[in-house]
Amino acid sequence: MQNDPMQRYQPGQQPGMPGQQPGYTPPANEPPKVIVISGKPGDEGPLGPPEEVMDLHIDELLNIMVDLNASDLHISQNSPPVVRHDGKLKRLNYEALFPEVIQRMMYDIISDDNIQKFETTYELDFSYALPIPFEQRVPGGPTSRARFRVNLYREMGSTAAAFRLIASKIPTIEELSLPHILKRICEKPRGLIIVTGPTGSGKSTSLAAMINHINMNHAHHIITIEDPIEYVHQHKLSVINQRELGQDTKSFLNALRASLREDPDILLVGEMRDMETISLAVTAAETGHLVFATLHTNNAAESVDRMIDVFPPGQQEQIRVQLSNNLVAIISQQLLPRAGGKGRVPANEIMLASPAIRNLVREAKSHQITSMIQTSGAMGMTTMDQCLRDLFLKGLVTLDEIMARCQNPEELKKMLATAAVGGQGGPPGPGGQPPRR
Repeated sequence: MQNDPMQRYQPGQQPGMPGQQPGYTPPANEPPKVIVISGKPGDEGPLGPPEEVMDLHIDELLNIMVDLNASDLHISQNSPPVVRHDGKLKRLNYEALFPEVIQRMMYDIISDDNIQKFETTYELDFSYALPIPFEQRVPGGPTSRARFRVNLYREMGSTAAAFRLIASKIPTIEELSLPHILKRICEKPRGLIIVTGPTGSGKSTSLAAMINHINMNHAHHIITIEDPIEYVHQHKLSVINQRELGQDTKSFLNALRASLREDPDILLVGEMRDMETISLAVTAAETGHLVFATLHTNNAAESVDRMIDVFPPGQQEQIRVQLSNNLVAIISQQLLPRAGGKGRVPANEIMLASPAIRNLVREAKSHQITSMIQTSGAMGMTTMDQCLRDLFLKGLVTLDEIMARCQNPEELKKMLATAAVGGQGGPPGPGGQPPRR
């Protein structure tokens, strides 16, 4: 095994992969280092003996990750490196990692200050740019191939890490197959827009696409507060200042409070984690700013309850009134495996703050929000189950997948039956495949 991992593995130049840059040479007769550990039998790729890990550099694994277009890389003791590809875990063909190798790999790419912070708190969030080897760089071209969001943590006394790939090019709303109404939503002059969903559902990417749409079409001052910075925006029509927790500010609350004195038109809060941040985000929307934020919730009704329930009972009535007056939209998102092919498909619940919705928020009737969304399709609203139904009828996802992801299985079955009777689709095909159109 050679000591220089960049010489051992040179990424192939394959069009269409996120972060791909010119100047690479394909590997010579090198088989993919992948074993499928979840998926259909027979998916295993060609294998040789496992690669040694003693001199392994993290950049080698990250280059493989980019070549595969994998979304995540997991590093942990007593396991080979594992990537998530199209939502499924795949084990790279390496020997199992042991604690000393993991610590050496991770400490190679972080600063002394961050090493000290990690050894004190046992947690560290940071971003990492995968460098292009100097001899492969194009004059005047990029110096990094891709960016990653990294979480470094401890498990069973050993160092472990999770890497999330961030595409070098910020995708558009169309490229992500997101609803076109998002363009109209993010062009509002003021108010609060919340993007929700579980971890790994693409919230950050959807937000980046919306901010990019504003940047390309409007002249605004945009301030983002992120942990860490993921997508790096360029100044286009707008001026964008991106602040990273730990590097540029000590807390979301401090940065958000200070941003109100920095002449912003638009604010992006990476995550509303506590009562003070939620309160200040709502206040910022109330004072004439357009505020984007995220929550780890599954639907619009749950998001409203989450924001209100963090406040003491004596303050909940006030925050209800503020929220009802300043809410613009809540967008909930999931990512589903594409039927019969590679990639994933977004499913979105869209709630717009109509007068009826505002009244439900004000009167503490959030349990009625889903029904109101369901009957407001003419305004551009859609529930998650309605979106799942539509994706199935278009042949994009399987019946088994939408039934596993829906919020009300019985209601979804009725909607599918109604669609079949109305001629919008036929019964499911073999194995829960979408109907043939």
